[in-house]
This record gives sequence, C-alpha cells and structure tokens, in this order.
Amino acid sequence: TSTHQKETWFVSSNGSEIYQKILTLGNHFSAIAQDGEIVQQRTNNGQEANYYQGGWELFQEDNLWTQVQKVGEEALELLTAAECPNTRTNLVLAPDQMMLQIHESIGHPLEIDRILGDERNYAGGSFVTKDDFGKLEYGSPLLNITFDPTVTGEFASYGFDDTGAIATKEYIIKNGILQRGLGSLESQTRANLPGVACARACSWNRPPIDRMANLNLEPGNATFEEIIAGIEHGIYMESNRSWSIDDQRYKFQFGCEYAKLIENGKLTKTLRNPNYRATTPEFWHSLIQVGDNSNWQIYGAPHCGKGEPNQMIFVGHGSPVCAFANVEVFGGG
Repeated sequence: TSTHQKETWFVSSNGSEIYQKILTLGNHFSAIAQDGEIVQQRTNNGQEANYYQGGWELFQEDNLWTQVQKVGEEALELLTAAECPNTRTNLVLAPDQMMLQIHESIGHPLEIDRILGDERNYAGGSFVTKDDFGKLEYGSPLLNITFDPTVTGEFASYGFDDTGAIATKEYIIKNGILQRGLGSLESQTRANLPGVACARACSWNRPPIDRMANLNLEPGNATFEEIIAGIEHGIYMESNRSWSIDDQRYKFQFGCEYAKLIENGKLTKTLRNPNYRATTPEFWHSLIQVGDNSNWQIYGAPHCGKGEPNQMIFVGHGSPVCAFANVEVFGGG
C-alpha cells in the first residue's frame, strides 16, 4: 500500500494563481501458486490497478479480506485449469483489462504531440493523422470515450492542467467517430486541432507535455449477465498480465491472468494463460456490447512513462465490461 500527497501552485504573468492539493492511495496484493513446472499468479485486478484519489479510508474496504482470499484461491485454481484455446471467438473483457486496452490503443495514439512527431524517438508515433479528426471511424457506434478529470475519486482528476487550462469533460470519440485529440493549448495551436486540458508535468523541473488523465469508456445499457447470456461461445478475461503494442499503436498483443469459457450463454470452466491479439481499428470496430453502470469500474495506473527527460505520471481509466466479436485468442504457458 502506498499513499502520496501532492501540492502545486501555478502562477503566471497573466495573473493566474492556482493551488491544487491531491491525495492518492493505492494498494496491491498477489498470490503465486506452483505445481512442478506450472506457475500461476493472481492479483487484485492486475499489476498496480487499484489507485485512487483519497486517503486511508479507501484501504479499509468492507470486502478487503474477501478479495485477498479470492486472489489466493484463484491462483490455486489456475494450476489445474485448461490452457486457453487457439481460436477466433467472442471476447468479453472485464473493466480491469479494459483499463489497459483503453490506455494503450486509444490514449497513447491520440496524444497530439505524438501525432506531430515529438515522441517518435522515444515513445513512438501514431497511426492517427491530423486529417482523421472529425471523420475517422475509430470503432463501432457503441464506442464513446471521454476525457474527464472531473470524476470524484478517479486517479487523475484535477481542476486545471499544468499550463492553467480549465479541465472539463470532453468527448474524444463519440458514437465511434474521432472528435478531438489529447493535447493542451500549445499542441492545439500547433496542430490546429481541438483538444483538452491535459498538459501535465511530473515535477517542477519538467515541462508540461500532453498526457492522458482520466480517459473513460462511457457505460452502455447491458448488465454483465445479459452480455454473457447473449454469447453462444466465447471467452471472458480478467486482469492484465502482459502487453505489447507497436510504436504506431496499431498492432497489439495482450495477456490476462484469468479466464472463463463461455458456452451457451454461461460461464463454464476456468482457462489459464489467456491472450488475444488484433489491430486497433479491427478491435474497436468489433465492439458489440457495452456494459451499464452496474459493472462500470474505475482503476488507476501510477507509472505511465513519456518524454525526454522521462516523466512518470498517473492516469485513470473507467470502463464497463465490454464484448467483442471474432477476436483471435490464444494460450501459451
């Protein structure tokens, strides 16, 4: 468990004087099970996902010890689970994996400074171009992504970015269509594109650059039970274990800790070593179901790196359970 308090003063020659104080807390626990050459790890929602704004009251959850017990039991369960099959099928992702999916294949490729070429020698570029804004069909019409630093308790909420721009909720992708980029005042001027208040610095001795803050997938209207019931065959995956994506944020391969086979609208046997791969446009166009508020969850990532000299920054992602059609999945111990 870790807790941090950050206080900032922003003072500019145009008369701005902004004070912000942010208190954050994160917790992480895991269990490793081994049976001969088989080794499996289970965590609480993936590596360092449970980060939020608030104090120690966030740690004293009523179901904390229930979660700890579940993590241990599922690590043991994975030792005797079947390997994830190699196939194309319907894929259902839990919010703790959607966090990573949004971060890598929507957040980073839509940073305007990256699109302008500023990050190519270090963090890479993007398959998105300046001409794509306002017309690119980034995903299916069910895809609605917001930049929203106003969500209470989410890890990267704030009132102003580090250039003094007022932070407001804005649609980045609406009904599948790319609307605006992740770029603050300087990048908006350079690219002549609409953006958001997202210039952030990790410390006083670093320049503010375009960063994600809270980047969320807005809820739809399906319960978790309805999503599973509507799938004849598929695989449900939880908790990120590994990730790989090219420097244009186009082709990716992600692995999860824990999976369940979906057969005739029901979760059946447990699967271990589940992975999936796709290209970013193919994947988001295959979105067929978006969960509702009952399964929408927020998580935080404390170590997003970018820039030279490097800046580690914290970001937040909220998402419901989502279902995707005809995705390539595979196993591998």
